[in-house]
Amino acid sequence: MSAVAELPRVRGRLTEQAPLAPLVWFKAGGPAQWLFEPKDVEDLSDFLAGLDPDVPVMGLGLGSNLIVRDGGVPGVVVRLGKPFAKVERIDDTTLRCGGGASGILVSSNARDAGIAGLEFLRSIPGTVGGFVRMNGGAYGREVKDVLVEAELVLRSGERTTLPLDALGYTYRHSELPDGAIVVGAVFRGEPGEPGAIQAEMDRIASEREASQPLRSKTGGSTFKNPPGTKAWKEVDAAGCRGLTIGDAQVSEKHCNFLLNLGSATAADIEALGEEVRRRVKANSGVELEWEIQRVGVSG
Repeated sequence: MSAVAELPRVRGRLTEQAPLAPLVWFKAGGPAQWLFEPKDVEDLSDFLAGLDPDVPVMGLGLGSNLIVRDGGVPGVVVRLGKPFAKVERIDDTTLRCGGGASGILVSSNARDAGIAGLEFLRSIPGTVGGFVRMNGGAYGREVKDVLVEAELVLRSGERTTLPLDALGYTYRHSELPDGAIVVGAVFRGEPGEPGAIQAEMDRIASEREASQPLRSKTGGSTFKNPPGTKAWKEVDAAGCRGLTIGDAQVSEKHCNFLLNLGSATAADIEALGEEVRRRVKANSGVELEWEIQRVGVSG
């Protein structure tokens, strides 16, 4: 994978040693060995079919739920751009959405179409591809409650569509195969009145603004909520609110969020998360699980 000649031809954009820090919310971490921004689904499918099967492939959405380690990501990182950000109404309660469409775009289109039940996607700071893979959720709902099917390009380049029950969803987890890229999804809500849908979206947005450090360099919720409790409560009870390592800090506003105060490395951020896990375990016996994905190699 050292020479461009070894990679299949593409119609989109393929960049060697592409910086990923600007593309992730934490604004930290190393480069992608290769960053591929396909022109369309066929471009992606053909590229993966022709790519050496041993080369790892990873999808990147808005980079909100991600620590990219300082040594960067080996192999190919696939980022779905504008061609994959379309949203179309299929019927009175159903939308077909591209894998690159944001949660805000999906929920806004649902509102315009009079489809209720997708308002919570307004608060998920990612793309369809990311939150379908992660079973993203907020405000009492998650993707599995509204997903009909997901359209994938497998690592082999094969295109397939999987129904909801084939995705193996549990809390913030799916059984999607490694290297598969979610290029589209169908979501179903229920009939609603656009004004009421907008009011619910506004309520969710203001609640998020009030409780989460949205204007900071952060990664969203760091840890999954353990059974019977909330991650932030366990972090707070262990005395970790405001804790720092280097320029990485546990948010004082919402202590299930880690912040990059300026020049934190990915190693600082990850080490802080591990220190929080250690302190919570010592304090309450609760084993916090990472919700943020950590990828790549250490610097």
